[in-house]
Amino acid sequence: MTTANALEVRNLVVHSSHLVAVRGVSFTIPAGGRMGLVGESGSGKTLTALGMIGLLPAGWRADGSVLHDGVDLIRQSDRALSRRRGRTLSMVFQDPSSALDPVRRVGVQISAVIWRHTDASGREADRQVIDLLELMKLPRPKQLVRAYPHELSGGQRQRVMIAMALACYPQLIIADEPTTALDVTVQKQVLRLLNAAVQDRGCALLMITHNLPIIAAMCDTVAVMYAGRIVEMGPVEAVFRTPRHHYTRGLLDSQPTMDNIALEGSSRLISIPGMVPPLDRLPAGCAFHPRCPASTDQCVTLPDFDGDGWRAACWHPIRADGRDRPR
Repeated sequence: MTTANALEVRNLVVHSSHLVAVRGVSFTIPAGGRMGLVGESGSGKTLTALGMIGLLPAGWRADGSVLHDGVDLIRQSDRALSRRRGRTLSMVFQDPSSALDPVRRVGVQISAVIWRHTDASGREADRQVIDLLELMKLPRPKQLVRAYPHELSGGQRQRVMIAMALACYPQLIIADEPTTALDVTVQKQVLRLLNAAVQDRGCALLMITHNLPIIAAMCDTVAVMYAGRIVEMGPVEAVFRTPRHHYTRGLLDSQPTMDNIALEGSSRLISIPGMVPPLDRLPAGCAFHPRCPASTDQCVTLPDFDGDGWRAACWHPIRADGRDRPR
């Protein structure tokens, strides 16, 4: 590493010709650090990640600054980014069925990453593939290397994706909803393996999910995203224990717990009223204010989000005792 940080994102904007999906996102992940990016579907989490590493859909582009390994990824050519992806940074995608090549054996797909980015011989690459499959606790790895993706279960395919991401000891792994398509038991197994592998190899991690318990278990810091902006960011324990932004509070209240499931007479979980606004109809100021219980006329002006450490973009942040601050 040329700096103390694995990633420095400054004022990232992701847009098409007429829509803006990510609006001035900034955060830093230190070397070996773990950050969670959370929010409802449509908040801009995935486009933030794709914009950072040059994998945006056709018609979309990214502006701003994304510093990694001493270079600004936004200003790198497609060829330069391709050489870097898999070597210094890797991504674990939400759907391994679409991310893996269906007509190539999984061993060949993993070894291709090693051949592309290292000087390993064919025999050494094959040995490393077996080691990676063993690291992922996959059964019969010597036979599994000859399997095609469709011959594996969903959990096995996701473990293969993680093995590919880890192959070249990257400085940063981006995991985008890596367990969404898996049942709960398999989710726990895959997350436990990812957690141990990232720790063992000293990688930094950006975990993108709407599942707050995953962030609580795996990350040091959390950034809460809404309508293309980060609205709260800070240490996981502090943010989840006493959130300052009303959107964060709403996300936490909507999570199932033994307490709210057992409430007498309760038939449903608490939910945030309304929906994330479409990109072409974003409200002025704080985009959450039409859904916010503490909204006032002041909220049509965009609140500040300056400073270091724990902060929230809210004119009326929640106090430590759970109440709104005096206005």
